[in-house]
Amino acid sequence: MIELIVGGARSGKSGYALNQAQANVQTQISNRQLSFIATAEAHDGEMQSRIERHQQERDSSWSLIEEPQNLSNLINQFSDDDVVLVDCLTLWLTNWLCSKTPELWEDEKKAFLEGLEQSSAQWLLVSNEVGLGVTPMGDLSRQFVDECGWLHQDLAQIADRVTWVMFGLPQTLKSPKS
Repeated sequence: MIELIVGGARSGKSGYALNQAQANVQTQISNRQLSFIATAEAHDGEMQSRIERHQQERDSSWSLIEEPQNLSNLINQFSDDDVVLVDCLTLWLTNWLCSKTPELWEDEKKAFLEGLEQSSAQWLLVSNEVGLGVTPMGDLSRQFVDECGWLHQDLAQIADRVTWVMFGLPQTLKSPKS
């Protein structure tokens, strides 16, 4: 099961994802494990504050994996007993575009998508919608918006559920076939 959760900044998407993951664990008969994969890096005080705020939202039932770039390398460690929340994919993309090897982004993205399709774990993928504004003026900004849009389209194709969160209100864009 893959759920893509998108929304703007401070839309409530991360809180929604946490609630979905915890509700899934509580309603399952099996002993499911909660894992949080954080892609953010604290390069400044403001980002450190954001990270700390997100950490305070999770209780001790969550295991934490900090991985800013190589998400595809983590997929195989999870099984059908795992609920995995990745927050957030736009930071993951940013980390790649600003890395020393941005030309490897397409390979990583492909490996991640293929791994997700093969995984038996439940995945909740949080990402920011950034394509609703005007076309940015800078090259890197345009590349980011384009790559983010393509990533979201690719994920929406393989996701079982796609949820748009606005003002803390989740709206289902795609749901599992009955």
